[in-house]
Amino acid sequence: MNHKAEAHFVPLNIAVLTVSDTRSLDTDTSGQLFVDRLQAVGHQLAARVLLKDDLYKIRAQVATWIAEEQVQVVLITGGTGFTGRDSTPEAVSCLLDKHVDGFGELFRQISVPDIGTSTIQSRALAGLANGTLVCCLPGSTNACRTAWDGILAEQLDNRHRPCNFVAHLKPVVACESRG
Repeated sequence: MNHKAEAHFVPLNIAVLTVSDTRSLDTDTSGQLFVDRLQAVGHQLAARVLLKDDLYKIRAQVATWIAEEQVQVVLITGGTGFTGRDSTPEAVSCLLDKHVDGFGELFRQISVPDIGTSTIQSRALAGLANGTLVCCLPGSTNACRTAWDGILAEQLDNRHRPCNFVAHLKPVVACESRG
């Protein structure tokens, strides 16, 4: 059910992180899907980074974005599986002030029609830290499409009712001109 109040759309500043040992920015279809979708609805791309699956590099990048005044949302694709190199949930969980338990639950639920019982192997998660929403998703482009279309598009839209995440995000401070 899509409830949108008669309100003005509030664009958010969103950073995209791809975690992959095999992709480059040229071959990163999952990160590009997020960039295309967020810009298509009027949000701003705050930053885009691709990192190898390294727990400490992932944690450092996400911590930097959480601390930045201009980044309100961090979308991470990749590193959520069960291989020995997959470490995104472990890198991010300790940074979160509050976990959004329903995010992973809903993502797995809406993934069932596409991937069936394989959805139980998704370690998708989300949470809030310093007024920044951080979402960790699988690296497949289809999983990112499912998450954007089924969860993120509405939850990142201040007009969605009865609730959305925009009110919980830090306000972006306008840059002042220094003469």
